[in-house]
Amino acid sequence: MNPLNDDQKQLIFDYCIGLTSEEHTAEAEALISSNRQAAEIHSRLKATLIPLDSIEAQVCPDDLVENTISFVSEHINSGQLQLEQLLEAEQTKKAPIKIGFWRNLTEMATVAASIMLIVGVLVPSLGFARQKYWQKKCGMQLGSFFQGLRNYTDDHDGRQPSVATTAGAPWWKVGYQGTENQSNTRRIYLLVLDKYVKPEIFVCPGNKSGKNVKIEPSLLRTYKDFPDRQCVTFSFQISCGKTQGGKLLCRKAIMADWNPIFEELPNFDSTFRVHLDKKSLTVNSSNHNRRGQNVLFGDGRVEFLKTRFTGIAQDDIFTLQDTDVYQGDEVPSCETDFFLAP
Repeated sequence: MNPLNDDQKQLIFDYCIGLTSEEHTAEAEALISSNRQAAEIHSRLKATLIPLDSIEAQVCPDDLVENTISFVSEHINSGQLQLEQLLEAEQTKKAPIKIGFWRNLTEMATVAASIMLIVGVLVPSLGFARQKYWQKKCGMQLGSFFQGLRNYTDDHDGRQPSVATTAGAPWWKVGYQGTENQSNTRRIYLLVLDKYVKPEIFVCPGNKSGKNVKIEPSLLRTYKDFPDRQCVTFSFQISCGKTQGGKLLCRKAIMADWNPIFEELPNFDSTFRVHLDKKSLTVNSSNHNRRGQNVLFGDGRVEFLKTRFTGIAQDDIFTLQDTDVYQGDEVPSCETDFFLAP
């Protein structure tokens, strides 16, 4: 019988706590029924989790999962350190060998095996659970954005937030505070200024590529746009410039996780030029370790897509059709060409 690898152990843990899809559930059940080690791990995990069934469900605070994961991780690391110190002390200890020593050594080996089981099975799974939590929370933030956007349009006779722009204006200068409207996020910032959406909504919890810059509430109105690139880790629809009567289009992608093509932006006084290569045509957003991206559609629906393609035509939401070189002022040429940037 071959030992289980990390992916198989993670699959069993996910199955025990209900994180698996229908396909992965069938795979986990097949593994448990055919592998004795898998069945034993499953049995131990289920026995550990049984007491949770008797606990009455309560409202879960946003930071409970993060705090729990940190608590477990710290104690596992502490347990490992204590075990290593104990083993080292026993190895250097000068004492005659007695039967009791062998009994204690056996008990220590049992503890060591238990800790290694936790480290080998639980820790990788906690990392996966953390990613799933961030993915879910990120999707909820997109939903909050849509609610704020809908409230704004209701209060403004169906019009979406907009700022005056000139033809050929760049959409990539996020954080530019000059008089010209030089970014695709300046119109989105209106939702923050008018308190339809909280500024923290625009930072995906799964993005770990840089610092998390918070906007002081007292300084909100001193800015014309988000003050820093790290204040907004999502990409937004760039319209084709055709009149839509101010209405949202159902199934049109209007917001998603960070566009992976434009993660690195030059200084405001630099020339913007991006040439697509083979990798940039397939890589997913960095917000979720390249596993996929949450996408908000015009009907308020949020989906986590494992690829960048959506719609009947399977359009890439992060690129323009028939465009390989970007200078930062391009717009879609048709209604079916979704383009979320920067």
